[in-house]
Amino acid sequence: MTCFLESDSKILLLRRSERVGSYQGRWAGVSGYIEKSPDEQALTEIEEETGLSSKEVTFIKRGKFLAVDDEAAGVRWIVHPYLFHIEERGKISIDWEHQEFRWVDPKEIDAYQIVPGLKEALARVYQS
Repeated sequence: MTCFLESDSKILLLRRSERVGSYQGRWAGVSGYIEKSPDEQALTEIEEETGLSSKEVTFIKRGKFLAVDDEAAGVRWIVHPYLFHIEERGKISIDWEHQEFRWVDPKEIDAYQIVPGLKEALARVYQS
């Protein structure tokens, strides 16, 4: 599951830390394994990775899931994309899974070294 947070026509990208199990140093949205319903997991991951509660985000869209094959790692990810809106960017507080974050124009996503399938997942929920 991957959640994109949007504010003032920008999306939040998070740079994965060296402490995570995959794609260290790459840029991603809020992401995680689905351990409960995808909708519940989305809110759980947003709170864990950004410090924002469910009251501080507004659900906008759930996109059709997509399969992302990473042949180099020998894995297939099933990504459930989500889009949420936030008002107060200053409340973002990242956890150990990330080393930095940036608000970026979605059209500039190709300028970042992103996790596999991120651009495609974004396209399912965000129209720029």
